[in-house]
Amino acid sequence: MPLRLDIKRKLVQRSDRVKGVELHPTEPWILANLYTGNIYIWNHQTNSLVKSFEVTELPTRAAKWVARKQWIVCGSDDMFVRVYNYNTTELVKAFEAHNDYIRCVSVHPTLPYLLTSSDDMLIKLWDWENNWVCTQIFEGHSHYVMQVVFNPKDTNTFASASLDRTIKVWSIGQSSPNFTLEGHEKGVNCVEYFGGGDRPYLISGADDKLVKIWDFQTKSCVQTLDGHAHNVSSVCFHPELPVIISGSEDGTLRIWHSLTYRLENTLNYGLERVWAIAVMKGSNSVSVGYDEGTVMFKIGREDPVASMDTNGRIIWSKHNDIQTVNVKSLPAEYDIQDGDRLPLAIKDLGSCDLYPQSLMHGPNGRFVTVCGDGEYVIYTALAWRNKSFGTALDFGWSVDSSEFAVRESPSKIRIYNQFKEKTTFRPHFAAEGLYGGVLLGLRSTDFICFYDWAESRVIRRLDVSVKDVWWSDSGDFVAIASDSSFFILRYNAQNTTDALQKGDVDENEGVEDAFELLIEIGEIIRTAVWVGDCFIYNNADWRLNYCVGGEVTTIFHLDRPMYLLGYLAAQSRVYLIDKEFSVVSYTLSLSLIEYKTLILRGEVDAAEELLPTIPTEQYNNIARFLESRGFVADALRVATDPDYRFELATQLGELSIARGIIENELASSVSAKWKQLGELAMSLGDIHLASSCLVNAGDLSGQLLLCSASASAVKLEELATLARQWGKHNVAFICLFLLNKIDDCIELLCDTGRIPEAAFMSRTYAPSKVSNVVELWKADLALVNRKAADALADPTEYKNLFPKFDLAMHAEEKIRSVPASSRKLARCFGEHDNLPVSKNLIEKVDENIEVDVVPSDVDDATQICSLDTVNSRPVATASSNAQLMSNSSVVGSKVLEPVESAPAGEAVNSDGDDWGLDEKDAT
Repeated sequence: MPLRLDIKRKLVQRSDRVKGVELHPTEPWILANLYTGNIYIWNHQTNSLVKSFEVTELPTRAAKWVARKQWIVCGSDDMFVRVYNYNTTELVKAFEAHNDYIRCVSVHPTLPYLLTSSDDMLIKLWDWENNWVCTQIFEGHSHYVMQVVFNPKDTNTFASASLDRTIKVWSIGQSSPNFTLEGHEKGVNCVEYFGGGDRPYLISGADDKLVKIWDFQTKSCVQTLDGHAHNVSSVCFHPELPVIISGSEDGTLRIWHSLTYRLENTLNYGLERVWAIAVMKGSNSVSVGYDEGTVMFKIGREDPVASMDTNGRIIWSKHNDIQTVNVKSLPAEYDIQDGDRLPLAIKDLGSCDLYPQSLMHGPNGRFVTVCGDGEYVIYTALAWRNKSFGTALDFGWSVDSSEFAVRESPSKIRIYNQFKEKTTFRPHFAAEGLYGGVLLGLRSTDFICFYDWAESRVIRRLDVSVKDVWWSDSGDFVAIASDSSFFILRYNAQNTTDALQKGDVDENEGVEDAFELLIEIGEIIRTAVWVGDCFIYNNADWRLNYCVGGEVTTIFHLDRPMYLLGYLAAQSRVYLIDKEFSVVSYTLSLSLIEYKTLILRGEVDAAEELLPTIPTEQYNNIARFLESRGFVADALRVATDPDYRFELATQLGELSIARGIIENELASSVSAKWKQLGELAMSLGDIHLASSCLVNAGDLSGQLLLCSASASAVKLEELATLARQWGKHNVAFICLFLLNKIDDCIELLCDTGRIPEAAFMSRTYAPSKVSNVVELWKADLALVNRKAADALADPTEYKNLFPKFDLAMHAEEKIRSVPASSRKLARCFGEHDNLPVSKNLIEKVDENIEVDVVPSDVDDATQICSLDTVNSRPVATASSNAQLMSNSSVVGSKVLEPVESAPAGEAVNSDGDDWGLDEKDAT
């Protein structure tokens, strides 16, 4: 059966002919050397060009990273070796190394050595710590030396491939080869060592279109791979997967099984001839150089093949080797820190008969299933003994450990009970995947169909493109992941049973009410696990989250790709593993999960009893959950964060609680909180609290609004003084204007440099002050423009320019003679027709009519500021003082005045502020 390795293309960059490629060991970079003489560095994550080097006008046939020195070493047809610093692009060294084209360079893994091979049939060893001196020359080939590679298991030896049809193995320090491998019928283009396991193998490719695997201990050819239609230009053993990759001038890449030597796959990207293949230990990436560009793809899965049982025993596979650790084996005194690698003792459990592509524990933890190579093997978890095996493309356990199913082919499903075949059935579609759990799931391209284990009946078809399925332990919930989101559904077992008994089942669609969609969340899931009704998962952004009742909470932001193993309730910790098989854990309180579950079920009393068992640092988490479920008052009671408690208090309208939080708990952003509370208090009609909040917030504009709306002249006086101290002149001016303090307004305008405005205001409201202000205006303007200053006219000198100015002066005198106590009830505005605002005082003065600024229907001044008999409150009234207008017109102004004596029952707030309102009026 085939390996069924997924292949995903990650980069395609077109360019001139690429003669060599190599992956950087730490950066997401591909080094490509071109026939044109240039070198490119591509970023395979962003698909962009990082750097380029113009080395020579002749072909550059070889280039390698020297990551420990931050170098690129390259050899070209001009016979020179050049060394560049790939960070600074500086040319570090250039020297002539051979008498003919340089075909290959190879860097020693640890020592400062560089091997070069050339068409001059020589191999040379260079020491860069010794000023790049050539320390040894290896002679023995009778044709071009196409490639040299160091042995990763014995770095003192290396192999060379030549067009003389031989492969030679050499040792540093010896001038003659150790031995020669012969078998190819034409020139050998490439050679590579097998880097894993115990097999002493070499692989070679030649112009005879063959790939050969050699045992260099027995000096014999182990296997010949025949299939290419043209010269084989590059070969390699993949360091992480049991595959051999070969590239040819026929334009194809062929992937062979390294154990069975069968052909697994053939790739053709349509970029003409293949010249180079590069792989790297610890990565599933493969980069390829073609006539027309560079390609990189990933082969197989990158996440570790591992599984954890409910007792904390973890099993994983490294290639065919099986290892195990136990997270409970840590000493009792060891303090586990979230995110730290756990110092676990690794134990070799055995080996696997096939290459594992998936590994999973059975529900009770006694058995472990390994799938791969189109087969499955069930082992006992403790002794690693073979219990059962068979053919399977996919495998799935039921909730009962004695029952499992296999997908033998897209059209054939087998179900086993007690390791004996129970039934076989054929779905009505081509099944592309199988999932175990409470129900047996079979997926197609764009839907999944669930079957019962007992009779293989269709329970429900769901039209969603499925990537993975996870069932909760109770069987009540199932999470289904797609390529862009995941769904959580409730499985209604009783509805399903009733429908099956009644025969109310569609043969293809199943029971309509079998599933209920609870929530869809737009996140891509990597791995996941259920803990009760809590769904824990890590997403594509490598955040570790959990979801309860549709509310998603982030546990931790992971700093590298990690994969969920499971959860241990006894430790309240969730465990993860990375690609290097390092195990880490994070705290997730089980009592917290249980509390949220009880709230979701409506068992509020039971949840309340559980609350004291939850760590206090989780209370804010609980409060946010309660708020999302509509329990805002309970959230306020539970929350510990002052800012969050303030938000909840304002949300509930609990003004006194919010005020207490600001005064006693908050240390920062207090001004903003006072302002927020003041606005809320004002909207709820609590004028006294609003006033206090605005004062504490230093919000002069808000205080102005409140003072003017509540008719408090005392407050306007105080606010005017405070505003002048703080430099808020606009607020001060409005306060003075509302208080009918025209002289003070004019003085404020002059003091703040607004003399022209002061002059116009004097002309309108206080003609007697015009001359003084004009003099100030002239003096100020003269500093800028003397001619303009001289053009200003004083009404006392140029009365012809100011019609009826004397009448305006006389009207002002009349207005100023009106007692300040003459006030009128603002609520009585509509009851009086003879108001000052309706009078043209200039005309009346001109006609020698007595200016009556006090309403005729007000007999006693004491009535003007009297107790409102309807609402039992003192009311400030409007001033009857008229305001003069320029051009012989006058407008009235209603100005608030302080209440001189408050009747019984007057409302005074706790701060002693007299707002002239009682509690009833405040609302």
